[in-house]
This record gives sequence, structure tokens and C-alpha cells, in this order.
Amino acid sequence: MINTNQSQFFTLMKESLSGNSLAQWEGGKPYCNFTGVGCDDQGYVVKIDVTGWLLSGHFPPDVCFYLPKLRVLRLGDNYFKGNIPGSIVNCTFLEELNMSRLNQPGTLPDFSPLKFLRILDMSTNNYTGNFPMSITNLSNLEVLNFNENEGFYLWQLPENISRLTKLKSMVLATCMVTGPIPATIGDMTSLVDLELSGNYLSGPIPREIGLLKNLRLLELYYNQLAGNIPEEIGNLTELRDLDVSVNRLTGKIPESICRLPNLQVLQFYNNSLSGEIPGPLPSYICEGGKLLYFLVLQNMFSGKLPDSYTKCESLIRFRVSNNRLEGSIPEGLLNLPHVSIIDLSNNNFTGPLANTIENPRNLSELFIQGNRISGVIPPSISRATNLVKIDLSYNLLSGPIPSEIGNLRKINLLLLQGNKLSSSIPSSLSSLRSLNVLDLSNNLLTGSIPESLSELLPNSINFSNNLLSGPIPLSLIKGGLVESFSGNPGLCVSVNVNSSDKNFRICPQPYNRKKINSIWVIGISVALIVLGAVLFLKRRFSQQRAAIEHDESMSSSFFSYEVKSFHRISFDQREVIEAMVDKNIVGHGGSGTVYKIELSSGDVVAVKRLWSRKTKDTASEDQLFLDKELKTEVETLGSIRHINIVKLYCCFSSLDCSLLVYEYMPNGNLWDALHKGWTLLDWPTRHQIALGIAQGLAYLHHDLLRPIIHRDIKSTNILLDRDYQPKVADFGIAKVLQARGGKESTTTVIAGTYGYLAPEYAYSSKATTKCDVYSFGVVLMELITGKKPVEPEFGESKNITYWVSNKVDTKEGAMEVLDNRLSGSFKDEMIQVLRIAIRCTYKAPARRPTMKEVVQSLIDAASCRFDSCKSSNKTKETPNVTKIKNQFDL
Repeated sequence: MINTNQSQFFTLMKESLSGNSLAQWEGGKPYCNFTGVGCDDQGYVVKIDVTGWLLSGHFPPDVCFYLPKLRVLRLGDNYFKGNIPGSIVNCTFLEELNMSRLNQPGTLPDFSPLKFLRILDMSTNNYTGNFPMSITNLSNLEVLNFNENEGFYLWQLPENISRLTKLKSMVLATCMVTGPIPATIGDMTSLVDLELSGNYLSGPIPREIGLLKNLRLLELYYNQLAGNIPEEIGNLTELRDLDVSVNRLTGKIPESICRLPNLQVLQFYNNSLSGEIPGPLPSYICEGGKLLYFLVLQNMFSGKLPDSYTKCESLIRFRVSNNRLEGSIPEGLLNLPHVSIIDLSNNNFTGPLANTIENPRNLSELFIQGNRISGVIPPSISRATNLVKIDLSYNLLSGPIPSEIGNLRKINLLLLQGNKLSSSIPSSLSSLRSLNVLDLSNNLLTGSIPESLSELLPNSINFSNNLLSGPIPLSLIKGGLVESFSGNPGLCVSVNVNSSDKNFRICPQPYNRKKINSIWVIGISVALIVLGAVLFLKRRFSQQRAAIEHDESMSSSFFSYEVKSFHRISFDQREVIEAMVDKNIVGHGGSGTVYKIELSSGDVVAVKRLWSRKTKDTASEDQLFLDKELKTEVETLGSIRHINIVKLYCCFSSLDCSLLVYEYMPNGNLWDALHKGWTLLDWPTRHQIALGIAQGLAYLHHDLLRPIIHRDIKSTNILLDRDYQPKVADFGIAKVLQARGGKESTTTVIAGTYGYLAPEYAYSSKATTKCDVYSFGVVLMELITGKKPVEPEFGESKNITYWVSNKVDTKEGAMEVLDNRLSGSFKDEMIQVLRIAIRCTYKAPARRPTMKEVVQSLIDAASCRFDSCKSSNKTKETPNVTKIKNQFDL
């Protein structure tokens, strides 16, 4: 009878569920030998583990009837339909129940019958109704995880939570907890991991937490906790990670906390803490190589920065911005060997920067803006070869911009505005191929703008309010950057690019110069005719031999490529390689050149050629970075399929270079469509683009076993096909999350682009899908307003999210942010989408919607329009895009 019942269960499983992994249960094997199944000595099934099998369908509701001795049930990372079977609590021998990452709806049953349960993981689901307080009856519980369940009614931690004396891990982050943290939590002395972040907790942090002698991780960030930080936390000698950021805490940081011997992460940012930063740090914290993160930004700390911090060589992130600190920056702080972020911005620091910067090999972000730093920018800053972002704006720096900055090949943000920098703009800046933002405005710079800077065309450039003279490079004007040169009376334009713009005079061209040029032209023409005749005769004799050598060379080059294909497309690889000539170049990126290639089959493809390894000015570590970026992009795009994700056809790689062959997008990228003035997208088209991006991101976040975080969503990474359907592109720094409930992926790599970067990503090492949601919200604001993420009108160091949030307090202000070039008939719908954008860019990640919710909200926002279109019997066949004949007319 036992065998019959248990056999029936596996028959039911195969009938009600589908998935390739179930093939492992075929072949006539005894079910006790099935993969993921365990039996005891008497033949009872005691374990079912189908984690990550990607099964879909309905899980059999009467599992406990068929498997009465079941002890372990692991169902996470599947696609089951319907609600959790309430009968699951009839498995009274259960010791482990894992239903994480199922996105299950519905309410939860009374768990009280599960007296033997040790592990309960229900994280990342969509449960609704009341939180199951019955868990307080599970006295044997060791792991409790309800992370990311935002559908519960608001609920409070009960006093009797302390009954769970065996509990080692309690993860209740982002699951609607409100009210105070009960003092009885101090009785749960087995706790090692306590995570209550992203909720609505209020009141003080109970000093009884100091009794949790085994605690290693304490996360209370993104709540509404108030009062002082208890001195008793300094008793937690096993503590590794303390994060109480983004609360309403006041008072000083207890010195006892800084003496904790095993502390690695210390995060207090976005509170109202005051007093001097405790110091000096005890030497044993630094010598033991323990402290990794020191984040106390956005408080009210005063006094000087202790010199002892320069000895803390284990530090990875050091952020003390937006306080009231003063004095000089300690010598050696910029030379910490492992630090990736140093943020000293918006304080009252004075004195010069260190004259000698040795070799901070991991430093990627340096923020010292908004202080009173004087002296010169040290040329030795070029030794920090991994720098990605530099902001030294609004200080008292003087002297020249060191040409050595051109050696920082990874830099994408360089802000030096608001100083007293003099001399000329170094032409070496044209070597910064990854540059997105360059601001040298409001200085005393002289001389001409180097023509070589035309090669960069960053997303944002600003040379205004200096003493520059001479012609503005034409390509910079064509890029729609005319306003970035205002306040320089000596600048001129070589041609009249816009008759309505009287800001710049036409550069003078004296008659003698024309005459001399004419003589040169005639002389050179005669010489070329003679030379051409000689070469023609020579070519006739060697043509056949040259053709043979060319064939051999191309054949050799072709056969040296390793080819990986991901989609069916008919073309000869040799055809692609031969077509990679200058006339087919359509763009340059930070890592290579992009070609548009028309194949003999009639298909058109885009080919990205990554910079050659043999380029003499490319350092080996840069090449390792590009190799990693290539591998990430190929592995990511090669494994996913979605209409709104750009299609990667294949990859060629050799010792000389690597080629990525994509589908070609004839309408370029969204940045150009919105900001270059070549087209004017109407609102229905913009809404279509927004919805498509959202659907692509929802697929990455919610429809894959291992969710993918893009980490660099911006309008230049959104490509547009012939019908203006969007495709998310550039996965070079994407992050694939491990399929494990409750824990978020961490990284020390700095990702993202200025203006689009979620605020918490700069503070924390946690990579989450909510970072992409924030960046999408910024793109949505671009679509609604027609403005760039960073504009001078927003104010110093302010972006579009700040500008929008200050405008929408009134209905009139909300109307002001809408792109006034669009039809007024869509304003109500645009306001609804603006609300979505504001939700996406909330400061607290827990308050941001998921991309699935964003998709539904965007569909709802347009429902009235679609209904009216239907009732009037009109169908939208093609996007209404106004082409601008002269791209400067706007």
C-alpha cells in the first residue's frame, strides 16, 4: 500500500507538471533512485528536492497523503501555478520547507502543526493577507526567511517572537513590518543573522540587541527608527556587518562599536547623527584586515578626519560626504591599497590634495566636490589607473589640468567645474574613450578647444564660462552641444550652423589665406596626377600577384577566428570581415568600433569590433577588463530570447580582435532620438518604447531561473528598430544573480552611468533588481520631459529626478515638466506615466515597484487611449515620428 501511494504521487507529478528535468524520472527506475528523491530504510520517501528545475503547472495538492513521512520539501525556483496547497501543513514530520522564488500568490495557512520544522524559507513571493503569526509556535525553527513579500497587510513583530530560542537566521526584510522592535528580541541569543531592512519599523533600537552574543549580521536599514544608537551594540564581539542607514537616528556613534574586533561593514548613512567621527580607530581593527566599509555620509558629523584612517588598509569603501567635517585631507588616504570609493564631498575640507598619489590600484570613484580644496590637481592622479569617476568640482583648485589625466582610460565621469583652473584644455583628454560626462565649466581656461575631442562626443559636455577662443569643432556643434560653449566671448564657429543662434560669431577667413590655400590646392593636384599615372602603370603589372596575396591573407585571417553562433542567419564570415572598412563605421564606444554591414543576402547586421589586444597604448589590465566584458555580453545575450532584448547572432574571437554580430537597428538609440533633434517622437511612440523596455527588463528580472541585473540601463543602451520597437542592449557589465532565496548578490565592480545610477548602489555592495528599476525611471523621465538626465537648468550637482520631484508638488508644476512639443491631448496619460517614473526613482529601494508591476501600470495608463481608439475604429499602423530635415532646427 505504501509503495502504491508513493508511486501514484510521482505519476501525478509527471501528469500535472511539465519541464525537461522530469525526464530524469523515466527509465523504469525505482522512485527512491530518482534524482532529487530520498527514502529512509523502510522505503518511505523523506525528501523531495526539485529546486531550480523550471517546472510549470500545478503542484499536487495532496502531497502529504501520498508521502506521509516527508521531512524535506524543496520547491524553490519553479513556475508553479495557483496558490500554495493548504494541505502542506499535514506533512507533520517536515523539517525543511523551501518555497522561495516561486512568485506565489494567495494567503498562507496556519503552520502550527509543523512541530519539527527547522527551516522555513518563503522568500520572494507575492503572498497576501495576514502574516502567519503561527510561526511563533515552531519552537524548533532555526531559519526563518520571508524576504521580499510586499503583499502582506502591515504587521508588528510580536513580543512572543522570543519563543524561537533556537532561531539562528531571521530574515524579514521588505515584508511590511511596522511598529517597534520588541525588547524581547534580546532573548533570542542563538541569532547569527538578523535582517529587518526595508520595512516601516519605528521607535528606538532596543539596547537588548546587545545581548545577542552570536550575532554576525545586523541589518536595519531603510526604516523609520529614531533615537540614539545603543552603546550595548558594542558588546556584539562576533559582529561583521552593521547597517542602520536611512533611518532617523540621532546622537553620536558609540566608540564601543568602533572597537568591535571582527567588524567589516559599518554603514550609518542618511541619518541625523552628529559629533566628531569616533577616532582614532583601534589599530587592531585595521591590522586584522577586517573593516571593509565605512559609510557615515549624510549626517551632521563635525571636526577633523582622524589621521589613523590612512592606516586602515582593509577598507574598500570610505564615504563621509554631506557632513560638517573640516581640516585637511589626511596624507595617504588616497593611497589605501584596496579602496574602491573615496567620498569626501560636501564638507568644509581645506588645504591641497596630496602631492604624491602612489598606486591606489583599486580606486574607481573619487568624490571631493563641494569643499574648499586649493592648490593644483596632482599629475600623479594618473597612477590610479582604474578610476571611473572623478568629481573635484566647486573647490578652489588652480593651475593647469594635468595632461596625465588622459592615461585614465576607464574614466566615464570627469567633473572639474567651479574652480580656478587655468591654461589650455589638454588634447590628451581625447584618449578617454569611455567618457560619458565632461564638465570644465566656470573656470579660467584659455586657448582653443582641441579638435581631437570631437572623437569623444560624450553624452554630456560643458565648457561654458571660461576664456576659451578660436573655432568650436563642428562635430561638437552637430552633437547638439552649442549651449555647452556659452560664456566664452572668444569662441567662434567656422560655418553658420544655426541662423537663429547669435551667440557665436563666424570665424574670420582672410583673403590672403584663401589665396595661399588655392595655390597649394593647384600644386598638390598636379603632383597627385603625376603620382597617380605612375602608380597606375605599376599596379597593372602587380595586380594579379596582389590579388593572390590578398586572398591568402584574408583566408588566413578568417580561419584564425573562433566562431560561436546563437541564432540562424545566412552569411559568410569572410563577407563580414571584408566589409569592416571606414565607410561602414556608424559609431565608436568605450570598448570598440561599430560597423553597419549589408550582406549579400539582403540582411543588415551591426558588428562591434572590440579594440585590438595589440594596440600599443592598451595596458594588459585594460584588456583583461575588456575580455571579461566580452565574456559577460556573449554569455548573457547568447542564452536569452526576448523581442525587447537585442539579438546577438554570433561572436568571432581571435588573438587580434573580437567581433560581435548583432541585428541592426535602423533608428539608432533612444538618446539620439530624444536629444539630437533629428526626430520628434510623438507620445504614443514614446509610450510604446517605455512599455517595450519595461517588458524586456521584466523578462530579465522575473522570467529567468537566475535573474539578470543589467546595471547600465540608459537611453544610449536602448536601440530602436524600424518600427521604433525598443531593444535593450549592452550587457557588458550585467550581473547574474545566484538562485538563492533572500540573499542578494554583492560586487565590488563599479557599474552604471552618472545620472542613471540608483543612490543606494553607490553606498552598498548589493546588486539588486531595484537598481535597474531606478535607472528605468530616469529613462521614463527622459521620455516624458524630453530632457537629458543632467542639464544645467537643474542646478549644481542635480539631476532630472531632483528637478522633477521639486516641480510636481502642484498640478501646474507637473504640467511644466511635460515635453511641450507634444500634443496636449495626451497630457493626462503623460501625468500617469510620470507618477510611475517617480515611484521607480524613490530613494528607498523597497518602495520602488517591480518591473512586472511597472509593465502593468504602463498598460493601465494607456487603457483609456486604447479604448477610445477602438471605439473610433482607428488602428495605429506605424509610429508618428516627425523627421527633421535640418537637425539643427530644434
